[in-house]
Amino acid sequence: MTKERLYLFDTTLRDGAQTAGIEFSVEDKITIAKLLDDLGVDYIEGGYPGANVVDTEFFSKKRTKRAKFTAFGMTKRTGRSVENDPGLQGLLQSEAEAICFVAKAWDRQIELAMGISLDENLQSVDASVRAAVSSGRETIVDCEHFFDGYKANPDYALKCAKTAFEAGARWIVLCDTNGGTMPSEIHEIVTKVTSVVPGKHLGIHAHNDTEQAVANTLAAVRAGVRQVQGTLNGIGERCGNANLISLMPTLALKEPFSSTIETGVTSAQLLNLTALSRNFDELLNRAPARQSPYVGASAFATKAGIHASALQKDPSCYEHIEPEIVGNQRNVMVSQQAGKSNLITVLARIGIQVEKNDPRLDGLLRAVKEREARGYSYDGADASFALLAHKTLGDLREYFRVESFRTTVERRYNARGELTTMSEAVVKIEVDGEMLMSVAEGNGPVNALDLAMRKDLGKYSDRIDDLELVDFKVRILNGGTGAVTRVLVESRDASGERWFTVGVSANIIDASFEALYESVTYKLLKTEQG
Repeated sequence: MTKERLYLFDTTLRDGAQTAGIEFSVEDKITIAKLLDDLGVDYIEGGYPGANVVDTEFFSKKRTKRAKFTAFGMTKRTGRSVENDPGLQGLLQSEAEAICFVAKAWDRQIELAMGISLDENLQSVDASVRAAVSSGRETIVDCEHFFDGYKANPDYALKCAKTAFEAGARWIVLCDTNGGTMPSEIHEIVTKVTSVVPGKHLGIHAHNDTEQAVANTLAAVRAGVRQVQGTLNGIGERCGNANLISLMPTLALKEPFSSTIETGVTSAQLLNLTALSRNFDELLNRAPARQSPYVGASAFATKAGIHASALQKDPSCYEHIEPEIVGNQRNVMVSQQAGKSNLITVLARIGIQVEKNDPRLDGLLRAVKEREARGYSYDGADASFALLAHKTLGDLREYFRVESFRTTVERRYNARGELTTMSEAVVKIEVDGEMLMSVAEGNGPVNALDLAMRKDLGKYSDRIDDLELVDFKVRILNGGTGAVTRVLVESRDASGERWFTVGVSANIIDASFEALYESVTYKLLKTEQG
């Protein structure tokens, strides 16, 4: 049986950016776009070029290799031509391969919020789509408030969809903007829309205000849509969007979807789903939700008792899939053998091949568990785990040894009478028996330490010339001013590769230095392996 293709449209960087408390920098967007590209989604909606500095810079060049780099924007304003609408021209002048327009489909919103006539709205949709198609861009139209609009005025909502389709849009996306539509309603309305626009040109964009965004998305797929929109870990405005991390394995593993449709995400890419979800949370500087379906730490966990006993005999008694399929693991009564199997998978992912009966795996397993008990987390710190693995397996040499370091922070008035804060760091390093001391000033103590440590590494200095600290995140693991602190540092070099290192200590400076030290060490290891 030939499977139909279902396309995955990620809007983490656009709709997800509306989440309260989340602000993406350009560097954040670049990192997340790479995660999504590697995952296998078909479209990455990166933001609204021209609306703000971050999105304009992000769209100054193409940021994807496989997925279609997609810009979001409004249809042209009523009373302006396509050529004289700055918002539309910003989209056309960006490096986007596809353009996703948002267009109102609810008559009440058009007349009340926009203050224009229903016909004027249709004219804007038609002209905007034709302009984008003429520029060679694949064109998508998000019909905002479609389901509420359909309930109020079905003829007009269908006219909006039909107008966009006849103007040349590849996709007409039906949006449950308020998130209040029930799955049964979604299925019924989508089925009716397919009489106007074929299902292979329809998409669904669901919000999670009734905790049914994933269910509504699946209902729309069953009714015929062939594009689904969502975000990583379900982030988004108010209660969030449809969670792609839940949708992808459901579509791949559950009937009636697995036997009738296929996506661009392979079984090999699904193996990285848990790591990707947790890595994304680390980037957001928040703790992963333990009870997240498929990827949460508790998704395949159970307490002792009859459940645990049954799991020992047959895991399918309390597990709907094998956790390894999505890169997760069983968290109850985990044997040494199961722990080793998981480690071997992770080690293979970073290029380290070991046999299952290698006695060194016992030491690595103990080290990981001991360090995680102290607050370390390797889900989002790939480079730190690689260093721990190499060290425990006995093939990591000490490139340099830190004899000591100190930092000072001084707040004072300068010669102009302005209050300033100065940070200085001194680092003593031993390289092949030679003691080197470096002093540097920086924008804060962590920046000063980073500059001082990399200022003079002796014979290794030229190998870290292109090393750059990209991001720095701090998480307090328990309350109070004496709390244990976890620091996550993101680094990159001229090759474009990015890596993450972690440090943990009751002293935030000490934790930061540990993460910085491991970043430099990983760079040196990388230059030898490369």
